[in-house]
Amino acid sequence: MDPYAIIIKPQLTEKSMNAIDQNNELTFVVRRTANRTQIKAAFEELYAVKVERVNTQIRSTTGVKLAYIKLAAEHSAEDIAMKMGVF
Repeated sequence: MDPYAIIIKPQLTEKSMNAIDQNNELTFVVRRTANRTQIKAAFEELYAVKVERVNTQIRSTTGVKLAYIKLAAEHSAEDIAMKMGVF
């Protein structure tokens, strides 16, 4: 499956910005039918980094699926965020 079809957009909130600095973690809105392994493979293909783990959550208020992607120690979430234009 196309990585752009799985990862829709970054989720930019105060909580996600703190996660970038403190946990080396990025938050994305993803396709609701995507599972963790598909999300991990798509992110590694798009950004050429190693992913340590992926946690997912479906928001009950909006029905949107969020993926919390923790990067391996050798990669910086802040650098990826800067490449995306978050900062």
